[in-house]
Amino acid sequence: MRCIHTHLKNEPLSQDDLTDLALLRLDIMAAIGILEDGLPSDIFISHLLPLNPEGKTFEIHPPVQFHRMDLKSDEFILALEEEMGRAVVRDIKDKRERAILISASKGDKEEQIESIEELKELSRSANVAVLDTIIQRPKELNPKYLMGSGKLKELIIKALQKEATLLIFDQELTPTQIREIGEITELKVIDRTQLILDIFASRAHSRDGKVQVELAQLKYRFSRLTGKGTALSRLAGGIGGRGPGETKLEVDRRRVQDKISHLEKQLKSLSRGRLERRRRRGASGVPIISIVGYTNVGKTTLLNTLTKSETRAEDLLFATLDTASRRLRFPRERDTVITDTVGFIRHLPKDLLKAFKATLEEMQDADLLIHLADISSPNFEKQIEVVENILREIGLDSIERVLVFNKTDKTSPEITKNLCRRYNAIAISAIHPATLGSLLKILEERLWPEDMDEAVTSLFKVRH
Repeated sequence: MRCIHTHLKNEPLSQDDLTDLALLRLDIMAAIGILEDGLPSDIFISHLLPLNPEGKTFEIHPPVQFHRMDLKSDEFILALEEEMGRAVVRDIKDKRERAILISASKGDKEEQIESIEELKELSRSANVAVLDTIIQRPKELNPKYLMGSGKLKELIIKALQKEATLLIFDQELTPTQIREIGEITELKVIDRTQLILDIFASRAHSRDGKVQVELAQLKYRFSRLTGKGTALSRLAGGIGGRGPGETKLEVDRRRVQDKISHLEKQLKSLSRGRLERRRRRGASGVPIISIVGYTNVGKTTLLNTLTKSETRAEDLLFATLDTASRRLRFPRERDTVITDTVGFIRHLPKDLLKAFKATLEEMQDADLLIHLADISSPNFEKQIEVVENILREIGLDSIERVLVFNKTDKTSPEITKNLCRRYNAIAISAIHPATLGSLLKILEERLWPEDMDEAVTSLFKVRH
């Protein structure tokens, strides 16, 4: 299939010509320039390219005089198709979703880049193959597609060339935007919130966790029951296909609302059980320590190393969703309960935060919080700020905290020392038990300050 047309001013192929070539998957796009006397001048030709390391979509031939063109198009197209057939685009055994990540924002450029890198890690945690990223900072956001029309065409071309099956936006999309982008690209479209919900849905194993995640998902879906499009296909296979009738829509809304009410009752029941366990724990007089921090900073690894337990730990975002509590014994034969909690992240979905609030309430009984931060992350300062903001939001900022820098094995001793002095933090490497001595000492001092007072008094008497 070839497109041959004229350019009245002998102009080369335009960007629209090249976009159509890619979008329509034409064999050849040709423009014949026309002279003032109406005779043909130069001919401009372009064709698609097989997948290549440079990422070029098409090749533009130098212009030649129309009467001197000697391209044997049929033979050329057959040869090109054979070459495209030999080019292996992807491993057909790989059944993962193939995604292009998109960020369209008017915000700070550096923050936008950091956020898209985090979206890559979220995609990896969701077992999604990331093919490419597109970042745009438009003067004004397009209310229909979020990104500009030119960038959208570029996105469609990349998706076709790389055989993408999914588009993931870093910004939260409206139901209309999800529908419109999905219709024009003919691909599944989700946003950051939906991706996080998917990760949580696949990782929750306890009854509490499953109920909390399902509740958050239903609340997210309920706000998007608009009656059109396939925006919900990722989570639940869609709501009756495209454009269900008003009656069906109302039925869907009522069913979802009934399910939300049922899950909220379940959550209250589970919450009462947790409250009873917390009361028993409080009555025992055993101090409680909770480990909090950004996702994937090593909280579960620290819990395992301190308590010699084997809670599952992975180098993935949100590897831990279910709260785990273990007994920690100090050298002076004193015990505490230490708890691992779900990691925090920037732009954590509000419905998810509300759903997990019941679990996070367990931290209210903590006598001490270990705020664990990844010192090797270039964004550790912002991650600390995110955690502090969330603690403030859920009313836990009044609990005493110890800031601990983890993964010191990935930074130089000098940098670690300077940062610890600056932030009044303790340096450890959770995978090396020998580095935890100073942390244990600080925890013991904070939990049993009266012992330190007695030790100081005894030392004072000895000296005098």
